Amino acid sequence: MNIYAERIEILREYMRRNNLDAVILYGIDPHCSEYVSDRWKQIEWLTGFTGEAAELVVTANYAGLWTDSRYFIQANAQLEGTGVELHKTRIPGAVSPENWLIDNLCSESIIGIDSLCTTVSRKNKLAKSFELSLIPDLIDAIWKDRPAIPNTPIFGVSTGESPSDKIAFLRNFLDKEHCTHILLTALDEIAWVLNMRASDIEYNPLVISYLLISQEDAKWFTVKGELTDDTQSELEFLEKDSGVQILPYYEINSELGDLEPDSIVFADLNTLNADVADAIKCPLVPGISPVILKKAQKNEFEIRSMRECHVQDGVAMENFLYWLDKRIRENDIPSEREAADKLQSLRSEIEDYMGDSFECISACGSNAAMPHYITPKDDDRHMPPFGLYLNDSGGQYLSGTTDITRTVPLGECLPQEKEAYTLVLKAHIGLATAVFPTGTPGCRVDAAARLALWRHLYDFGHGTGHGVGFFSGVHEGPTQIRQNMSDSPLLNGMILSDEPGIYSEGNFGIRLENLYLVEDAGSSEFGTFSKFTPLTVCHFDTSIVVRELLDPWEIEWLNNYNQMVYDTLCDYLEPDVRIWLEEKTRNI
Repeated sequence: MNIYAERIEILREYMRRNNLDAVILYGIDPHCSEYVSDRWKQIEWLTGFTGEAAELVVTANYAGLWTDSRYFIQANAQLEGTGVELHKTRIPGAVSPENWLIDNLCSESIIGIDSLCTTVSRKNKLAKSFELSLIPDLIDAIWKDRPAIPNTPIFGVSTGESPSDKIAFLRNFLDKEHCTHILLTALDEIAWVLNMRASDIEYNPLVISYLLISQEDAKWFTVKGELTDDTQSELEFLEKDSGVQILPYYEINSELGDLEPDSIVFADLNTLNADVADAIKCPLVPGISPVILKKAQKNEFEIRSMRECHVQDGVAMENFLYWLDKRIRENDIPSEREAADKLQSLRSEIEDYMGDSFECISACGSNAAMPHYITPKDDDRHMPPFGLYLNDSGGQYLSGTTDITRTVPLGECLPQEKEAYTLVLKAHIGLATAVFPTGTPGCRVDAAARLALWRHLYDFGHGTGHGVGFFSGVHEGPTQIRQNMSDSPLLNGMILSDEPGIYSEGNFGIRLENLYLVEDAGSSEFGTFSKFTPLTVCHFDTSIVVRELLDPWEIEWLNNYNQMVYDTLCDYLEPDVRIWLEEKTRNI
């Protein structure tokens, strides 16, 4: 029997012993993180599915996994032989796992949830229809070699604002909301407030912790074991400079349970887990965390630093693309893994490089048709001398976070590949040049990219753009550029990606991505407007552009952008790379 099918059967035996009719697991950790440490990769351990977005339902005779279009191809392959059925989300007619349970189980059924890895909002939805059994670390009993909670060194960073200033901002918020405490559980929010980073989650410089702030004190629940001398020094400085008391991670529930009865705690139920929520005995005021929007609007220091780190990242990217082009011309095309490793090695030469911002997607041909393809460590594909190569990657630097995708030819390309490449480029330019009233929700500008594709009956299933943090998560809310209806506004100082694509299953995949800063575009009698200004500094390949598909103004934008890339980077490049880039950025 398949090892994952065996593990699901072991889970079913556990369910029978505990009188559970179903178990639902969400692909998050106790902090509702998008990316999780190995300890909380519960769905991967049970099913073998490695995508970040997943929910799993297991009953006595059924198992289903829910994920979105980024992972459809991957899920079909990884779930084969496990007995787990794929449910597609974010498509017309999609049924959520909670609604599937409602449709397929009776109201007397008992549903088991991992209360540490289920948000209060999800728990409340289920509780309307079923009796719930809240079990923290539900699969501990069957996951015998489960990894421990990470405990990596903690260090401070410069962001242009002190923790004291940010704590004062939160105390002002408490006054306005008539609350005594605010509980922050989302890791990127805590990192923003305290200017503290670590490596508790791969690719994310975050500290697994909780933060409880009142008018009198600030308590950071972060200690999970022995501290290094450097971490001890950092925490002592934080305590002395900003008055933040450092406490063990595991004491959060007892601390909340001991609050005075007249305390009033503000918390965001979209990130607060059910286990911690149950520890709160005083009144709980639900609402959207004030940190989310505040940290999304970067200050002048962060913007300046992000510009600088993108120049350095652009140098690494151009050196990589030169290396790849040289290997192609020498008929020595590398493998997907070799290319990914080469780019990482070039980024690692940058002085304040702290690691990649996500796992590099290095893919050619049909592999690139999977938007979140995972390049194998071994036995990866040796790339052919034809078709397209896609590289989606980014770096974490003390000065910021980058995320870029380029698709380039490996040799001769088919007419459909050239057309699709040009249309993706056209879609990218459509959004990059958008001007919109300040505060417009991201969903309302999404069509600025997709129109170029829709006219030719193309589309893509993922979002067009996501927010990016400052030396933090590469995906940052609240604003996204996607079709899903949302009122989260596009505001000056936000940094978002622009990454349309076309994916032909079994054939090729194309994506072109830059990061853009939302900036003031001027005012008129009709209001105040904003625009996108590029941060990413790396040329777009024009060798396979179908010029007739681009309008004159689009060609002008492309030529100007590529010229800006050359002018910005030429003094940082070796002579052979500089000559090569000058040729690559010539006007079309």
